[in-house]
Amino acid sequence: MPGVSQKRKRTDTPSLASVKSREAEFYFTEAEKYFILEDYSKALDYYQKVLEINPENATVHYKIADVLSRGKRTDDLLRASLSIEQALKLERKNKYFYLLGANIYISLSRHERAAQLFEGMLHEVPNTQEYLYELAVVYQYAGKPEEAIKAYNRAETFFGINETSSLQKQRLYLELGKTKEAITEGEKLLQVFPDEEQLAVSVAENLSQYNLKTQAITLLEKFITDNTVAPHASLFLAGLYRDTNQEEKARKLLRSVFDDPEVDLTSKLVVLSAYNEELNQLRSKNATDPAKETFALEILAQLKKNYPDEPNVSILGGDLYLATGKNNEAREEYQQAVQSGEVNFEVWQNLLYIEMQTGDWSAVINHTEKALEYYPNQAMLYYFRGAALLQKRNYPSAIGALEQSKKLAAANPAMTAEINGMLGDAYNAVKDYPKSDKAYEDALAFNPNNDVVLNNYSYFLALRKENLERAEKLAAQLIKDHPDNPTYLDTYAWVLYARQKYKEARKVMERFISGQKANATHLEHYGDILFKLGEVAAAVHQWEKARQLLQTPSEALNKKIADRKLYE
Repeated sequence: MPGVSQKRKRTDTPSLASVKSREAEFYFTEAEKYFILEDYSKALDYYQKVLEINPENATVHYKIADVLSRGKRTDDLLRASLSIEQALKLERKNKYFYLLGANIYISLSRHERAAQLFEGMLHEVPNTQEYLYELAVVYQYAGKPEEAIKAYNRAETFFGINETSSLQKQRLYLELGKTKEAITEGEKLLQVFPDEEQLAVSVAENLSQYNLKTQAITLLEKFITDNTVAPHASLFLAGLYRDTNQEEKARKLLRSVFDDPEVDLTSKLVVLSAYNEELNQLRSKNATDPAKETFALEILAQLKKNYPDEPNVSILGGDLYLATGKNNEAREEYQQAVQSGEVNFEVWQNLLYIEMQTGDWSAVINHTEKALEYYPNQAMLYYFRGAALLQKRNYPSAIGALEQSKKLAAANPAMTAEINGMLGDAYNAVKDYPKSDKAYEDALAFNPNNDVVLNNYSYFLALRKENLERAEKLAAQLIKDHPDNPTYLDTYAWVLYARQKYKEARKVMERFISGQKANATHLEHYGDILFKLGEVAAAVHQWEKARQLLQTPSEALNKKIADRKLYE
């Protein structure tokens, strides 16, 4: 309208930049939410949306690198490395960028680049000297020990001489063959901490590992002189004395150490275990060292005195006595150990082995019952139990235990064969002859020269007068391998007797009867053979000789003598 001014209309439409900024802020917030929820896939999607809007945002590049670095794939780590490099181009004063980058490159085994990032951070970011230790480690991984030493030296200028840098530098000098510098480094550390026993031991350990045992001994001897209470240094020094054939010096120290309550029991057990192992090795070579044995038992006695109720002391005591052939003492130690509670299976096995050797079948039965409470799936426990029950003539229970042992030992053919041999005896005793024969045959299928099975199987067949041809073949094989064994000769003679080969049976019996190797059973069998050959007087004479050897002769034997007649 003429003469009237027109006002320009205002608009509230936001600028494009403002919209993009708000959109980026929304995406970043969503990304952070999913990052916290550990849904990294969605977090990565939103971070990348932010980057599409603002590609110069260093923080977002860092966050993307952080997400990708959490993956296990090399491709993810490579992408992470690209992102962190971009972040560092945009921002060079943030230590977390450098630390993440270094970790990514360490994961990629690119240790030189990781070291460069640590160096960059130390140069660009104030008060980051604490990471000099990590820089030194990265230089070590990068195969640059000299640079690692320099990094530790730089750390010392800020933090002073300390355990970490000195011990690491010493190891590095030793790796480089710089023995003088390594020794100097250890001495420098101990000058600053002259009464720190563990540091002295650590320095000596480093020297010892690189075969500088003489230098390690000198260092520890000085430390012990300056510090009268140094049990751990003494213990390590004793080991060095032993390594350098200075056994008497070692023993003097160990006697003192083993009475020191400040030294932990585990360390003492390790020392005694070493002696036990050495004695075992000597025993395996049919050799002995009485002095070493005496000393080992002496320090065992110290442990027993100071730790009377400690199962591990009893266990090691049992092992040591076993290694020195003192089975009765070993048995006592193992018994004490198992009474204290649960012990490892080897302890039960050693105890049962000794009891089996001594023929204490009741103890074997009792201890296998207890051991099975802890180790119900151990074939060896059922084996020992079955063997003991067999000796006690509890045949049904023996069969049960042996069958269970056989089931658990299915993957061990040698053990299965031994079990089958005992099952043959047990099934024969309960007159289950088909199972007995099968067990024996299975045992012989694995080992055709099993003496015990050959003897028992052929003998029982002869008693039953069954499959006598097989029995003779087995017995003949037995005496071929053992021509002078009286038990086996008696079995062979009895098989021949069952086959009515009386003259041959007589010849076999007389091979050992004349040598006075015969027992009552042999003499009774010899009399039976003579009777079959019509020599009644001679038969009665042998029966009478058999009776004289028995405290309680059987009624059958007495009847044969009284009636001068053979009863079968």
